[in-house]
Amino acid sequence: MNADTTLTGRLETSPTTRDRKWIRLWLYAIVLLVFGMVMLGGATRLTDSGLSITEWKPIHGTIPPLSQSDWDEEFAKYKLSPEYERVNKGMSLDAFKRIFWWEWAHRFLGRFVGFAFFVPLVFFWATRRIEPWLKPRLVTLFAMGGFQGAIGWWMVASGLVDRVDVSQYRLAVHLTVACGILSYALWLAQRLSPRNDEISAGAPPAARRRAFLLVGLGLLQIFLGGLVAGLHAGLTYNTWPLMDGDLVPSGLLMMKPAWVNFFENITTVQFQHRCGAYLLLAVALWHWWSLRASGASRRLKWGAGHAVGAILIQAALGITTLLLVVPFGLALAHQALGVLVLMTLVVHASRFYPAQPIASA
Repeated sequence: MNADTTLTGRLETSPTTRDRKWIRLWLYAIVLLVFGMVMLGGATRLTDSGLSITEWKPIHGTIPPLSQSDWDEEFAKYKLSPEYERVNKGMSLDAFKRIFWWEWAHRFLGRFVGFAFFVPLVFFWATRRIEPWLKPRLVTLFAMGGFQGAIGWWMVASGLVDRVDVSQYRLAVHLTVACGILSYALWLAQRLSPRNDEISAGAPPAARRRAFLLVGLGLLQIFLGGLVAGLHAGLTYNTWPLMDGDLVPSGLLMMKPAWVNFFENITTVQFQHRCGAYLLLAVALWHWWSLRASGASRRLKWGAGHAVGAILIQAALGITTLLLVVPFGLALAHQALGVLVLMTLVVHASRFYPAQPIASA
């Protein structure tokens, strides 16, 4: 047995390798929790429940109303909001409770995700299980989570003064940052996986760049989907592939200044979301076809094929959701699959890199 083989065997059974396994499992758990958070946020949006709690109380807000007087107090606060005055005037207390529980559960899960990240982080850090290169990255991930909480309240606050719903700008940012947190946690977990060493072998640099481009396009498509949700743009132009009888509808730039159309014009917002899907699929097909003739590993080629398949299924689901005028179940499934497509792209991109080397000292 030569020296290199001995060193490899020692590293594979080292305390660092075992620590990496537990940290990797913890990060995967965080990914699942954030995924659940995004789904619950989608349900909150689809049920128009996001403005039912009109205050932000990070600690006290953990406890829901427990008595009739507590419910009367919460309902009285909601009655002062523009949404109640203009949309839900005369709503019963029971109807208010239904929308309240969606928003409360969303906020509670957000707090739980923070707890599930912070407590293990302190434990791993205090017991010296975190490698130096990983520490600033985990701190960054924690800071992103705190920033996301602030964005969430910033989003809700936009619907408590003059509007009867939240700003589509802020909704899209809130959704995209959540998916960014999920992607970064998944990326770090993958960087701790020893299987990446053999999978990444022979990966062409151009294919690596295309894989990262796909991740960027996936996040962009999620942002565009957030704009569609914020404007309820899926409730119009419920045909495909044409919009109002045209492949390229009229009125795309009818608002002034022109840039506003890309964020506030329902026609433009839906059209650019469709175009984003076409672009994502085209780049995924190009990436898969180019990788087939390269010296990349079979797992990388399979990953590219899986990405194409996931995008095709998501496109079919999106079209079905549109044609059926956005039923609740399909709309939520469309959001879920969109996040799963992004996760597929992140995992695929991460496999172009070997695991972070373990110090041999």
